[in-house]
Amino acid sequence: MAGEVAMLTDDADRYIELRRSLGFKLAKTARHLTAFARYAVDRGDTHVRRETAIAWAAAVSSTPRSHQRRLQEIALFARFLHAEDGAHEVPQRHPNHSPATRPAPYIYTPEELARMLDAAGNLRRQKPSPLRRHIYVMLIGLLASTGLRISEALNLRLDDLLPDGVLHIRETKFNKSRLVPMHTSVIEALHAYLGIRRRFAGMDDHVFLSVDAKPMPLRTVQSTFDAILRKAGVGQDRSRRPRIHDLRHTFATRVLEQCAMCRDDVARDFVALATYLGHADIRHTYWYLEATPDLMTDIAGAAEALLAGEVA
Repeated sequence: MAGEVAMLTDDADRYIELRRSLGFKLAKTARHLTAFARYAVDRGDTHVRRETAIAWAAAVSSTPRSHQRRLQEIALFARFLHAEDGAHEVPQRHPNHSPATRPAPYIYTPEELARMLDAAGNLRRQKPSPLRRHIYVMLIGLLASTGLRISEALNLRLDDLLPDGVLHIRETKFNKSRLVPMHTSVIEALHAYLGIRRRFAGMDDHVFLSVDAKPMPLRTVQSTFDAILRKAGVGQDRSRRPRIHDLRHTFATRVLEQCAMCRDDVARDFVALATYLGHADIRHTYWYLEATPDLMTDIAGAAEALLAGEVA
């Protein structure tokens, strides 16, 4: 019995190590799969069994969504093992399960972005830092023009600002780093902001600092961003209010709208955008087509061909 526990646990460890080598963190998944392996062996299983997977997920889940998430984790693990040993069974989702869908992004218009920058530039000053207005004008402008994740922008340090207007984005969502070039106008705005920052900032080397010259907390940014939206009158009539992350969605959408319509050019543009945004899978970039209905057919065809290996 001890050998069987070790065998299934070793399989889980091997699977997690492989997935992490591809850039996935999987902290919760690692705990879940280890717990499942022990539960399975306690029931006398030597392989992944559908009934065991369903029973374990039901026993440890508090909501239908968490139940399905755990089943999906086991299903991916089981497919990995099934390729080596057909005795492993792959659990299926419940027939009545409706997969969660990503909410449609809010795509800011150029006019709305202009109003938001104006509102940020008129924020109330906060003592002891006079940087508040400058910080949020620069932060919103940077997110809108580069498509950075808000966490990536807040983690930027002065050493990450490379020559020739390139940002070094370190150890991001999928434990990978990338280089992000900026437009000339953004470079100029950033240099002007840094000139002001040098006059008031302390020793901390984060590009964006809070009023006490410390790294900017995400919750502070989110609450201030909501205030900016209200001052700018953007999205206030929506049941689902725009988010700061929608600046990233807006950037991706505008890039796709500017894609050349030649099939090969579209495919190359699509791959370039996925790399620029730091997506681990091009299918994550593909989701942005939902917001570009006029171009969906042509870009989707090129992207599908690329995924199928038809485009070099």
